[in-house]
Amino acid sequence: MNENLPPCPECSSAYTYEMGALLVCPECGHEWSLPAAAPDAAGDAEDGVIRDSVGNVLADGDTVTVVKSLKVKGHPTGIKAGTKVRNIRLVEGVAGHDIDCKIDGFGAMQLKSSVVRKA
Repeated sequence: MNENLPPCPECSSAYTYEMGALLVCPECGHEWSLPAAAPDAAGDAEDGVIRDSVGNVLADGDTVTVVKSLKVKGHPTGIKAGTKVRNIRLVEGVAGHDIDCKIDGFGAMQLKSSVVRKA
């Protein structure tokens, strides 16, 4: 039995167990997947490599294209797919936002590398 399993995110029970590729809480019945994204993110941070949605390595000063339309709080139209963003800067942002940039008509923003493609 693995004693390093995380507690249930729903009820905080410490009695979680593995069932195949899922973690299960016997108290509330909540099922969730193993946190497989954490080692990958740590591996990318160790290497210092940030990749776009297709897998190309990004660097400071690159030009990228937004691959899907994004809603922007307080702006009626948002950022449309196909918008070019020039001169990006890679940062360790909050909640996966690892690109710092300026977008014409919007100003300074942070984007996730998963929504851009290297141009």
